[in-house]
Amino acid sequence: MISYFKYLNLKNMTKRILVTEKAAEVIKKLQTEYGPLMFHQSGGCCEGSYPHCFEKGGFLIGSNDVCIGEIEGCKFYMAGDQFEYWKHTQLTLDAMEGRAASFSLESTLDVGFFIDSRLFTDNELKDLEPLITEEEV
Repeated sequence: MISYFKYLNLKNMTKRILVTEKAAEVIKKLQTEYGPLMFHQSGGCCEGSYPHCFEKGGFLIGSNDVCIGEIEGCKFYMAGDQFEYWKHTQLTLDAMEGRAASFSLESTLDVGFFIDSRLFTDNELKDLEPLITEEEV
């Protein structure tokens, strides 16, 4: 369990993953229907380049995957090699009308998640939230 002081520190740090209001609304709908959720972003082609939403535990996290943060109570994982490319960027999960990744839960709502990104500033890089370790997952 995370200590109160560690929580206060993390609150003021720069997050690696953010969520738009629209994506948060979709997540809440999915949580109502499916319960706890998780996200995974891989570096694959085709559907693999979209963020995928699964029921918590519905996707096997690999030994090279990293947890970059949490959005709306959901852990957000990324393939380790993909993280190496994106570790200098802040990611924002957003949602759009129309299907994106058919293996992802939001496709049942005719909605697709996608990622926007921007480079961290030098100051933000000094103050990044740490990756979530296996013990905290």
